[in-house]
Amino acid sequence: MPHGRREWIRAGSILGVPLLSLTAAGLWMIPMPGHSHEGPLPVFTTSQTAIRDRLRRRVEFLAKAIGPRGIHSPGTMERTAAWLEGEFRAAGCEPRRRSFPARGAVVANVEAEIPGGDRAEEILVVGAHYDTDAGCPGANDNGTGVAALLEIAAALRPRTPACTVRLVAFANEEPPFFQREGMGSMAAARASRAKGEKIRGMISLETIGYYSDAEGSQKYPFPFALFYPSKGNFISFVGNVGSRNLVRESVASFRSRAAFPSVGAALPSTIPGIGLSDHWSYWQVGYPALMVTDTAPFRYEQYHTGGDTPDRVDFERTARVVEGLAAVVGDLAGTPAAPR
Repeated sequence: MPHGRREWIRAGSILGVPLLSLTAAGLWMIPMPGHSHEGPLPVFTTSQTAIRDRLRRRVEFLAKAIGPRGIHSPGTMERTAAWLEGEFRAAGCEPRRRSFPARGAVVANVEAEIPGGDRAEEILVVGAHYDTDAGCPGANDNGTGVAALLEIAAALRPRTPACTVRLVAFANEEPPFFQREGMGSMAAARASRAKGEKIRGMISLETIGYYSDAEGSQKYPFPFALFYPSKGNFISFVGNVGSRNLVRESVASFRSRAAFPSVGAALPSTIPGIGLSDHWSYWQVGYPALMVTDTAPFRYEQYHTGGDTPDRVDFERTARVVEGLAAVVGDLAGTPAAPR
């Protein structure tokens, strides 16, 4: 995995002239501030143990007690929305539903806000979709994202950030709504733009619970295997070119806060996989946005299958990631996350 300018140039020389332009572009799009953690992970802490247990409880409820969630499973969206309201309240937040029609049904994004202080008009959106693909229990996709969203809410709630933090559980990210009318994040992004809201940035928590130290466990669209790790043991921050500053700021914060492997990139949105979550909706209306992910189908063989069950989730590593993400959100919002 080339890191420096000389390594990038050497890679371009070896692979031929057609890759020289990619190498030059990569010098701008791929390098991130700070250093990714290398070597053994630190001793698991008491606070991380508590986070792990809360994440497991939430993911198991979503994947086992409810199971596949969406218009393909009648009643599950309402049941999940009601559960989310209770979880937000337990975290110290007051939730509200933002209902909208979708293919003859009424569904809702469930959101809560932590009011800001001297920059309250600026809004940082943190979101995760709560629906699943048909027939998929959705433990990792996206029970882990939802569980992380609730954990971040509880971590931030005791303090007043400089800007407002809006935490949103989105409906209808999965087919048949993906990147179409009825997608919950598209409804939310359009509403923000219509009201002229000043969205500082949007972070989509998408499938963050699977990790492997096996060589070759990580796949990429060509040619990114040339530049990124072959082991799927890291968390990834991915945005489009217009979100480069948000991606770099987020990666810098995570690397300073969490002893966990990480990569980041701000890439053209046409590259496969770059827009595969709710951050895409915010790009469509001109807001900076990124996805935090374990890379989903590029690593996780149970993606969109009935095998996406809680036993596939590495809750200890996910807890380390979520603890770091809570700190990142606190940094971006203008206050560190409160210790729990």
